Amino acid sequence: MKSYLDRAYLKDTLGSYHFDVVVIGGGITGAGIALDAISRGLTVGLIEMQDFASGTSSRSTKLVHGGLRYLKQFEVQMVSEVGKERDIVYQNAKHVTTPEWMMLPFYKKGNFGPLSTSLGLKVYDYLAGVKKDERREMLSKQEVIDLEPLINTKGLKGGGYYVEYRTDDARLTIEVVKKAIELGAVCLNYIKAENFIYQNEKIIGVRAKDMLSGDQLDIHTTTVINAAGPWVDEVRGKDRLENNKHLQLTKGVHIVVDQKRFPLQQAMYFDVPDGRMIFAIPRDGKTYVGTTDTFYDADPLNPIATEEEITYLVDASNQLFPSIHLKREDVESTWAGVRPLISEDGKSASEISRKDEIWVSSTGLVTIAGGKLTGYRKMAEDVIDTIKGNYPREIPSSPTKQLPLSGGDFGLLDFDEYVYERSKQLIYYGLSLSEAKNVVTFLGKNSEVAIGYIPYVQSWETPTLSLKDRILLYYTIQNEMVTNLSDFFIRRTGYLYFDIARVEYTWKEVSAILAQELQLSDEQKQAGEDELKQRIEEAKGTGV
Repeated sequence: MKSYLDRAYLKDTLGSYHFDVVVIGGGITGAGIALDAISRGLTVGLIEMQDFASGTSSRSTKLVHGGLRYLKQFEVQMVSEVGKERDIVYQNAKHVTTPEWMMLPFYKKGNFGPLSTSLGLKVYDYLAGVKKDERREMLSKQEVIDLEPLINTKGLKGGGYYVEYRTDDARLTIEVVKKAIELGAVCLNYIKAENFIYQNEKIIGVRAKDMLSGDQLDIHTTTVINAAGPWVDEVRGKDRLENNKHLQLTKGVHIVVDQKRFPLQQAMYFDVPDGRMIFAIPRDGKTYVGTTDTFYDADPLNPIATEEEITYLVDASNQLFPSIHLKREDVESTWAGVRPLISEDGKSASEISRKDEIWVSSTGLVTIAGGKLTGYRKMAEDVIDTIKGNYPREIPSSPTKQLPLSGGDFGLLDFDEYVYERSKQLIYYGLSLSEAKNVVTFLGKNSEVAIGYIPYVQSWETPTLSLKDRILLYYTIQNEMVTNLSDFFIRRTGYLYFDIARVEYTWKEVSAILAQELQLSDEQKQAGEDELKQRIEEAKGTGV
């Protein structure tokens, strides 16, 4: 990727070049479209009005999962397609995707029984093309208890055991954007599409605004693709609405608890009395639980968890794990996201389909809406297939099934071997084994670039900032267009959600480094600090 200091050059390029494709939206869908287009020989510009992945793509359940629950709604094609995509995402980005065995317990009088669970998981394995060593197993009551001693044993009959893939949604998005940039795409955050430019009633460009400087720029293109997620309808509204389809936003909330209070050993997927399915997942010394699913009609810019939603998830946790006696004050942090789904009258929030749809208006605006994180690559391929006829030359088929993301190409070594070899190099510079492995799994092959920064960051006078965090900070400044504290602590590292104490302990030093390295004014530095303080309060649930 580039640095914040490259903004002037990137804006000049956006404003002086005619692109084949301009993508509006820097979440996982827009990033995927940019990568698919550039990998097929199209010239690409991408603009995002906030930071990359700042909307839904940093606020999901952080699973590249196959949508097991969609079997209940008989969405067979979606389960088949998305299930197969899981492994493609994993193969192309092993540093941000990890197989995770998931347990689905069943109880007397529960929504699932041994027969329905076994059959459902077997059909799921078949539809999703699950690898032999990851196919479902059925567990006895005692096997369930052995794997997760905290589980409620009253009425417990057994469980299903199957594999999902855990990810960091924001980092996955960043690696997709970086790969698109490596191949030649021009991608820039904090640039908002304000209006369209027309010629003979066809869209030929986007009039955009730099949200940091206020500068205006015109970006010219053959095709504009609207991948704005929750803002899809707002972007369509700048053109003309020619069908009656519209988005229905639903909101999902997650809570995070320290493992000392909630020592979950086994990732779980369980049903609650209102019929919803909820995940509880151990990660990095924490346990996170989610998600809720309710209609949402407020501003999608920064949704936050309400006390009612936090209490709902605390109660759900106590129901399945009664010995933990979880309390509201045990919740260290929260996050809330909105899902941009295509409206279906008469259906509850959790019943609305997650399928994606592509619309093309008479002005040429292409809109993609709906869909899931897991299916981003296939959605992108479908979008570019839709617009192939816009170009006089032949557009080749998509190569992205076998295209490693940025940091994901480990050559002849398998991922574990790569982590071992590169970690030894980092230990030489003074990192512990766990810190070294964390850096390598965080950056993948890009850790080789980060190692070159170590002599410089060792010279920083930052007593509260570990060498590991200095490496990650400087790498993201130089290569991932970090602009402010929230970019780093939320979208680049996820620390606000999974290590909020570290954020509170180190943010002042990080702010000073950002101001120095990015040549920020006192006003810019203060604005970044004020924003982060607000995000900390919101994550704690005290900023509501």
